[in-house]
Amino acid sequence: MGDLTRLRNSFRRAASLAVAILAAASPALAGSPIDPDADKILAAMSSNLGSKTALSVDYDADHEVLDFAGQKLQYSASGSIALDRSKGFHLTRKGPFAEAEMTFDGKTISLYSKSLNVYAQLESPGGKIEDAAEEFRASTGLDAPGADLLGSNAYAVLTEGATAGTVVGSGYVGGIACDHLAFRTDMVDWQIWISKGDNPLPMKYVITTKWVTGAPEYTLRLNNWKTGAVDTASFTFAAPADARKVDEIHADVTGEISLEAGE
Repeated sequence: MGDLTRLRNSFRRAASLAVAILAAASPALAGSPIDPDADKILAAMSSNLGSKTALSVDYDADHEVLDFAGQKLQYSASGSIALDRSKGFHLTRKGPFAEAEMTFDGKTISLYSKSLNVYAQLESPGGKIEDAAEEFRASTGLDAPGADLLGSNAYAVLTEGATAGTVVGSGYVGGIACDHLAFRTDMVDWQIWISKGDNPLPMKYVITTKWVTGAPEYTLRLNNWKTGAVDTASFTFAAPADARKVDEIHADVTGEISLEAGE
């Protein structure tokens, strides 16, 4: 598991460098390496989503890893995200080795593994969605698809360190016409597909880790966007009567969950 642990940490660092695509935005500074058209599209999408106080979306996520023989494998998972920026969020994930859900009620992060019928909790009293998401990732090692989309200033993080940014052209994701943008940093390349029109939304993004052998990719596809009120009752976790509470839950990049010493 040593190699998988190191790979998991590599993906986590790469994801933190290429974090995503929600929230308030501001135009890039003069002299930016980002093409003005790419900057305008990215800023419009970020501003649009940042103005939504509550939303939900479904996702499909793919992780690429290299096995010990050097063969590239792809692990896929699906789930949903519901959030209210002032109250918390609820995220579900179903992958090849684990089915889990994560909740944040503004104070407590709860992770429940349906596969193992165990749960762990972590206090995050600051109430900020992006802080809770990062604490969850750092504590568990489990990828939280879409959690990077919850930040309050994602545009600034996305463009920080960018050495290039351009409009590749147009494309279709799920039958929806999109603008296809591509960006580079020293450590990762990332791409995003943003729906055209008056309601620009991120439909897909891809992170390529350039410094790992084989340049593995992380891909997130987003669909069924809804804005407006969400069921905030889902932000409060109620453990099943027969579930066991444990001190910690960890996972590798494939989503396989393991346990630390239980309570």
